Amino acid sequence: MRMLTRITLALAIALATVAFAQGAAIDCITDEPATITYIGDPVANLGETEQDTAAAFMEACPHITVEIIPGPASTSELLANYLVMFEGRSGDIDVLRVDVIHPGILADNLVDLLPYFSDEELAAHFPGYIENTMVGDRMVAIAFRLGAGMLYYRTDLLEEYGFDGPPATWDDLESMAATIQAGERAAGNADFWGFVWQGDNYEGLTCNALEWQVSEGGGTVVNRELEPEVNNDATLRAMERAAGWVGTISPPGVTGYREEDARAVWHVGNAAFMRNWPYAMASSATSEAIADVWEVAPLPAGASGTYAATMGGWTLGVNRYSANVDAAVAFAKHFASYEEQKRRAVENAINPTIADLYEDADVIAAVPAFAGLNEVFMGATPRPSTATGAQYDQVSSLYSTAVHAVLTGELDADTALTLLELDLEALLGN
Repeated sequence: MRMLTRITLALAIALATVAFAQGAAIDCITDEPATITYIGDPVANLGETEQDTAAAFMEACPHITVEIIPGPASTSELLANYLVMFEGRSGDIDVLRVDVIHPGILADNLVDLLPYFSDEELAAHFPGYIENTMVGDRMVAIAFRLGAGMLYYRTDLLEEYGFDGPPATWDDLESMAATIQAGERAAGNADFWGFVWQGDNYEGLTCNALEWQVSEGGGTVVNRELEPEVNNDATLRAMERAAGWVGTISPPGVTGYREEDARAVWHVGNAAFMRNWPYAMASSATSEAIADVWEVAPLPAGASGTYAATMGGWTLGVNRYSANVDAAVAFAKHFASYEEQKRRAVENAINPTIADLYEDADVIAAVPAFAGLNEVFMGATPRPSTATGAQYDQVSSLYSTAVHAVLTGELDADTALTLLELDLEALLGN
């Protein structure tokens, strides 16, 4: 079976001298009584996990009360809420859950966290996630959860239908998904589908489509010179192929799917393959339908011969307009700490941003799959948020809208990509 290989972390040399205090007590930073708010994650069981995080912090710092306010599941909606809040310089939310693509957009409204962290604490994290939160000489957020797109697959069904392992290419996936889907439907499951993914017109579609495009050799949407890389034969092939999945190996309604929609189909055993983020491993492991019959692998390769996995993850920022900055920073530090990331990894299979945790015996014993996730993360492909800065959301919206038009049949791929190129040129001044 082509499961993930167990390789040494690529960053081991950089982290070899780290002497991180793995048993360190929670640092409350301030002795002043305070009530702080955190905007929580409503996806799957993450809300319960965050309640446990807050409870541990409040036990160590009883003079600080943490109130969790559920936020929207959509990254775009979450950013919109923040922008409205910051327009009024509101301190209503003290600790912000910030997608990895948004530190640059929100930087002016976030506290510089660099003075609150030691060199050892920062060195414990994957360097790329620290670099991603550096805007000038300020560190405007701290990473606490990483991710990349990955392929979930049913081991029992691959064996039943004579396949040796997960698909190496998109062509393999199409063939395997069609075969398994036909067989399961013939056996009486009319609701079974070969492949589920995120096809709604939102940031999640940008992530999926970028994986198709990059793996096919079509470029990265916008390069560092702010030149569009969308109107080419490779990207055309990638988008036409994905459009062909809709209504064949994927549900007609996949063009309205987000992460939880795809996970719901997978969770009840009605899909052979699913593209999703690492968070879905926890619920997959507890599903009555599939608990013991699934694995994860890198997403398939395209014509370029390589696979691509859109880089994801989350960071924590502290609102500069907060009335309790020190208390808010203390909670953010606890949230991102070795101990807390280890607890979430062991109890909920949440991917940490601290490299040593992927070699921690307790973590590997609890989540054996973590020992092989390096291959997924080694293929992580960043979205063009660094190059486009504050214009990224507009770039992403133009991109996902064009791709969605192809998936729904509103436009043919050639027309959609030609118009997208013109729109990107107009937006970026090329």
